[in-house]
Amino acid sequence: MAAPDLVNLSGLMDDAKCFAFVRQHRWPDGVRCPACDSGAVVRDGCDDTQSCRQRYRCKACAGRFDDLTETVLAGHHQPLRVWVLCLYFMGLNLSNQQISRELGLCRSDVQAMTEQLRCGLAAKTPEVHLQGEVEIDEVYVVAGHKGQPAAVAKQGGPGAAAGWQARRAAARWRRTSRPSLA
Repeated sequence: MAAPDLVNLSGLMDDAKCFAFVRQHRWPDGVRCPACDSGAVVRDGCDDTQSCRQRYRCKACAGRFDDLTETVLAGHHQPLRVWVLCLYFMGLNLSNQQISRELGLCRSDVQAMTEQLRCGLAAKTPEVHLQGEVEIDEVYVVAGHKGQPAAVAKQGGPGAAAGWQARRAAARWRRTSRPSLA
């Protein structure tokens, strides 16, 4: 089994290196069009606001896209390096509060960022198909009270809400009607 690629944190402080990092991990076998999955893609200049963000044009479908098109990193006001560092800190298992302190952001922004990154990671996770013998550890199954599952069943219905006052009164009577030992 190959060792995972380690990320040099100081290398992620530069926007150009962050875009190169995203390109390398998004398209390890070369740039492909997100619309038609064609490999016939040409560079089409750079973004007006972020000079390191490469634009592309697909020869097959004539679509235009850039490094972040159709990713969870697209269309946000935070720079890419902040997103990549947030993802790095999530990998270190830091809390949202710790990440917000490290990045100098408010906790609600970091909460939204981590939720979007988790959703993006979960969407890329392949579906699990279990087969053969599956072992489950530490399972707790409620079987009822001494083999009487009817005792555990919820007693819902139209009159169930009215019974709470009677139960409270009975509990109060039991608590206060005990003989004193003094």
